Amino acid sequence: GIAIQAGFAKYTLLMWFSKRRIYLDYASAPPVVPEAIRAMREAEELIGNPGAIHAEGVAAKKSLEHSRARIAMLLGTQARELVFTSGLTEANNLAIIGYARTLERNAPRTVLGIPEGRPLVRGLESTHWVVSSIEHDAVLECFAEVERMGGTITHVEPDERGIITPDSVRKALRKETVFVSIGWANNEIGTIQPLAKIAHVIRSHEKERGTNIIFHTDAGQGPLYLPTLAHSLGVDLLSLGANKLYGPHGVGALYRNARAELAPILLGGTQERGLRAGTESVALAAGFAVAFETIVGERDAEAKRIKTVRDEFAGELLAQIPGLVVNSSPEHTLPHMLNVSIPNISSEYITLALDAKGIAVSTKSACREGEESTSHVVAALYPRPEDVWRTEHTLRFSLGRDTATGDIRRVVEALARVVAKAS
Repeated sequence: GIAIQAGFAKYTLLMWFSKRRIYLDYASAPPVVPEAIRAMREAEELIGNPGAIHAEGVAAKKSLEHSRARIAMLLGTQARELVFTSGLTEANNLAIIGYARTLERNAPRTVLGIPEGRPLVRGLESTHWVVSSIEHDAVLECFAEVERMGGTITHVEPDERGIITPDSVRKALRKETVFVSIGWANNEIGTIQPLAKIAHVIRSHEKERGTNIIFHTDAGQGPLYLPTLAHSLGVDLLSLGANKLYGPHGVGALYRNARAELAPILLGGTQERGLRAGTESVALAAGFAVAFETIVGERDAEAKRIKTVRDEFAGELLAQIPGLVVNSSPEHTLPHMLNVSIPNISSEYITLALDAKGIAVSTKSACREGEESTSHVVAALYPRPEDVWRTEHTLRFSLGRDTATGDIRRVVEALARVVAKAS
């Protein structure tokens, strides 16, 4: 009887593993690591508001600042240079709109010739801003707002590899340029940008023109596989989201150095050195810090492992799926990202068909799913009319800590059947 039960249990376990879902959308939201969940549970026992001066509040504040210091250490920055936010989107908004508001407040005022002598604010009309055309909407929409506020915007295009070259940024800079934003690694194709070299171009321009230019990066998933010392990147502002780093949703952070004077975009309190009103979440901050520490501790080994799996995956897809092409250059991308296009088949159809087979993938950034039929990122890489199909038929596979070679083989087999059936 015991042998039969053991055999049945083994069979059930094997069946579960054979049917378990395969998650290949880590770029949207990886699972929270167990270490972070435990840290959050412990921090949730701290009932005080970190802004209160009683014992419970002091304990909560101590935990919050401990989390801030741990994250700052991983970034190679001072704890006071780190502002907690509700996520990556808010961090980007605080960086871009916060700086725009600072310039707007400090803009020269012209007194109108009217009895009251009321001042007229010039706003941002004399300022110039530079951003890459392949940024996430959380950045592009901020620049659209800056343009509505009066600023002039230049969008820098990538080369065929998806790279924003230092020379392209140099050509975009003007005497009136005040702000540049280039994402560290693209959220759809994973291309890693040469931030340090771009920073050198910006600083050289500053010296030549006697101007001050703030350099911002949406760091996104870069820290998963790349060293994250903010000073080595040459940036003044760096946005992070815990949910991209195997941490909890609802918390992020913005690094800012002394050069970047920001005005708050959320009002109603003096938290976060007056830059972000609202009671901080002690538990989310604790989960953020522990998740960040966990992925940094395994970063080198995991980057090597996942690249091997990704490259094997790409090779199998190219061999098994007729007409499939890889977008961008794999040798210049984060090791877990693979963006492809398959002709004549709807990406949404493929995504849903794979989902029915227990496989989760995406067509583009999760923030744009269901909104547009094309990828603005892939379109920027392949602007020729004959390449339009690539922008309309993209699939983004993003691998993670739990992705194994057996998983990708199952995905290739499933995708091949879906394509064959639809052809």
